[in-house]
Amino acid sequence: MRIEPWGPGDLALLQRLNGDPAMMEHLGGPESPEKIADRQRRYEADPAQFKIVDEGRGVGWAGYWEREWRGGPVYEVGWSVLPEAQGRGLASSATALVIEAARAAGRCRHMHAFPNVDNPASNAICAKLGFTLLEARDFEYPPGNFMRCNDWRLDLAG
Repeated sequence: MRIEPWGPGDLALLQRLNGDPAMMEHLGGPESPEKIADRQRRYEADPAQFKIVDEGRGVGWAGYWEREWRGGPVYEVGWSVLPEAQGRGLASSATALVIEAARAAGRCRHMHAFPNVDNPASNAICAKLGFTLLEARDFEYPPGNFMRCNDWRLDLAG
């Protein structure tokens, strides 16, 4: 397993990840083709967005971005792995590599992950990678959709 920068040839993978109702169950439902195309353009331009590659093929996405949270700048991290590649530790391995990339970038002290409280697999990844559970909060994502998420924090300096 490795991660590599998201590239122009990765749209079909993104369509499978973000256009599938089952894959987007905990994230407010599938994205429209227009939203996926916009996300593809943003991912291609962002060096902190990565394709997860296993056995020579793209099986998922992992990345981080900067945002304001609790009065200061933090990184937020996310990941997604195709159903046929789940259950083998790829999401946690890829996210660990993304954490190291964020740590090397050195712009923020903390990283947060906000998995839905009803997503046991993503919450388990946070615990496995050393994040601390702070609280459950209500989020609006995407606009018009409210969900309850756990706020997990990782100290990148620790």
